[in-house]
Amino acid sequence: MGPLAHMPALDIMWVSFYCIGFMIVSVGLIYLGRNKISNGFLRIIVNLIAYILFGLGTFLMVLIVATWPA
Repeated sequence: MGPLAHMPALDIMWVSFYCIGFMIVSVGLIYLGRNKISNGFLRIIVNLIAYILFGLGTFLMVLIVATWPA
């Protein structure tokens, strides 16, 4: 049994929606950091936040898919 075995299916659905949202927000932040922000320090901070959100969303989505009780 995985770590999600005791979690209700509706809660798992909401976590997957948050993962998708994290990935969409990270795409927007990467676009801003590469094309719209000219300040170097702010660009690094925005890109760092975007990569953290994308990594967290990817990790949680893989965790959900890999440990879904079948």
